[in-house]
Amino acid sequence: MEVQQFYYDNKIVKNFLYATIFWGIVGMSVGLLLALMFIFPNITEDISWLSFGRLRPLHTNAVIFAFVGNAIFAGIYYSTQRLLKARMYSDALSKFNFWGWQAIIVAAAITLPLGYSSSKEYAELEWPIDIAITMVWVAFGWNLIGTMLRRRQRHLYVALWFYLSTFLTVAVLHIFNNLVIPVSAFKSYSVYAGVQDALVQWWYGHNAVAFVLTTPFLGLMYYFVPKAANRPIYSYRLSIIHFWSLIFIYIWAGPHHLLYSALPEWAQNLGVAFSVMLLAPSWGGMINGLLTLRGAWDKVRVDPVLKFMVVAITGYGMATFEGPLLSLKNVNAVGHFSDWIIAHVHVGALAWNGFLTFGMIYWMVPRLFKTKLYSTKLANAHFWIGTLGIILYALPLYVAGFTQALMWKEFNPDGTLVYGNFLETVKEILPMYAMRAVGGSLYILGTFIMLFNLVKTAKAGSKVEDELAEAPALTKVSTRRTVGETFHSWLERKPVQLAILATIAILIGGIIQIVPTILVKSNIPTISSVKPYTPLELEGRDLYIREGCVGCHSQMIRPFRDEVERYGDYSKAGEYVYDHPFLWGSKRTGPDLHRIGGKYSDNWHLNHMYDPQSTSSGSIMPSYKWLIHDKLDRSNIRTKMEAMVTLGVPYTDEEIANAGANMDQQALQIEKNLYSDPDFAKGYEEDKQAAKENGEDFVEMRDREIVALIAYLQRLGTDIKVNDNAASTGK
Repeated sequence: MEVQQFYYDNKIVKNFLYATIFWGIVGMSVGLLLALMFIFPNITEDISWLSFGRLRPLHTNAVIFAFVGNAIFAGIYYSTQRLLKARMYSDALSKFNFWGWQAIIVAAAITLPLGYSSSKEYAELEWPIDIAITMVWVAFGWNLIGTMLRRRQRHLYVALWFYLSTFLTVAVLHIFNNLVIPVSAFKSYSVYAGVQDALVQWWYGHNAVAFVLTTPFLGLMYYFVPKAANRPIYSYRLSIIHFWSLIFIYIWAGPHHLLYSALPEWAQNLGVAFSVMLLAPSWGGMINGLLTLRGAWDKVRVDPVLKFMVVAITGYGMATFEGPLLSLKNVNAVGHFSDWIIAHVHVGALAWNGFLTFGMIYWMVPRLFKTKLYSTKLANAHFWIGTLGIILYALPLYVAGFTQALMWKEFNPDGTLVYGNFLETVKEILPMYAMRAVGGSLYILGTFIMLFNLVKTAKAGSKVEDELAEAPALTKVSTRRTVGETFHSWLERKPVQLAILATIAILIGGIIQIVPTILVKSNIPTISSVKPYTPLELEGRDLYIREGCVGCHSQMIRPFRDEVERYGDYSKAGEYVYDHPFLWGSKRTGPDLHRIGGKYSDNWHLNHMYDPQSTSSGSIMPSYKWLIHDKLDRSNIRTKMEAMVTLGVPYTDEEIANAGANMDQQALQIEKNLYSDPDFAKGYEEDKQAAKENGEDFVEMRDREIVALIAYLQRLGTDIKVNDNAASTGK
């Protein structure tokens, strides 16, 4: 049998590892800054690009796609070469994958703080960057599949199944969720509206968790845990059941993020049913991982790599138990919009993704540099500090979530809310927010300890980046099943057929859920009184998106007694038909805004944005002073309206032609309303006079951004009158 020599490409693995650690520290540091903003809301006052609403998507993108994403690539490039006994298909594609991914991360780090955001959870990046992501992702898949076709190992090991399904599913999710109409270089509108947009977004959002934060990490678990424990995987048969049931069921579960919303009931119930079923394959994978360590527990006590992996797999089990639990409607009614969800997400992110990444890095780096780990004691210290950090992060937020839900829903004997003021619940949980910041600090401290340990390890090791290997050449693979060969054994040596079946498995759920919602009009009843936004309101909505207000405020009143009492009539599907994108939100750090229109005066809104604590004592909302001073850019309003017409919004040619005049008229009325406050009138005139004396340009109030935002906020919920019988019936 011919034995061939070849070289593993370790340089690409090292590059992705360096990027993993660097971006991990960056992403976690932004997260810590955000945690501190809950305690010190004006810590970055007057710096628009460091405001909470703009940094929150930067944090989530940096952690998910920069830290975890680079870790996935590092682990896949390392394990794939060794599982297939082949160098990666193309060094050029490997380099394009690496540098292209880093360029995308840098683009995100620049554009998100500048306010260029689509507002969609985990998909905030605007359309030019989305196109770049597609190109880089195709290069990664091309490289992965090309290597499979050039392999020297006949059968594809289980880890490779998960890698392949990750590539295929993320491609489908990314393309369909990011279908938009571009307006300018960094502005676009989703092709979906309202309920349809919400369903597609959470089909993507939930499965971004599934196929970015779960399936590739399960593949890494199946490779690195047996390697670290020096034991075979517990059950090959269980891994087959785990893989196929997981990728088929996961894709259906997205609607459980939209329970009690305006989403059609059948779609909600479908999401609940499959979310509950998801528990079985998820725990099957956890059991397979943990039982691989049977007989190796003495090694776990002393080996920090296995310690990290055990806690990671346990964290996966906890998160995947909690997910189906939260999908139950009676539990979701308590947990949704509260800090319970934040705790749940971070158990998965910090324990499952973070700790498996750390364990993988501690295992790979000594082997990549042909040396021993500099300090096992430091690695163990990292483990215990990080574990304490997870506990101090998650537990306070669980308490905060339960506290919020109980306070929101408590009534007096006379039927009034005990805590009618939303701020009462905010003040109650501030100590929990402080503890969360302590936990996050400890977690980052552990990461810095790891960085020191790895730098010392690398300096003591070899810099050789091409590792010599040899393996027998693979003879031509028969397309037919051999005698006694099972179907799955045959499938494991046929990557193309495996890819086709995996694609079919993940497409079924998406098609059944999404297509009827888009094509069957009866799923979204129309309401005759609901009209498109005026040009000024449309601009105000775009400012709302730019500032990330959706990160703290929902626009979805559920049909619960406490929510209707606090906010107004529950939300109807037909109210959102002109919302591109939807803005329902997923967390209430502040109150729901769907019925905010007309509740407060224009002056109140101006003062609230300038200094939230002046209108709402105890508020932890930061100020947005730049909105009061900056001039509104109206240059794209006609293009925006034309894009909306393309999406089915019924603007007439006359309305588009007269957009500027209509904006002037509405803005002038708001300016007049603001003049009704003597203090405002006096200060405004003084500023005007001072600008004139200093020869400076003065922006009239009617031309400032705050006026557009006020117009939008005053519009919310006013298309349906709460006391109108038609509103209560949804007709």
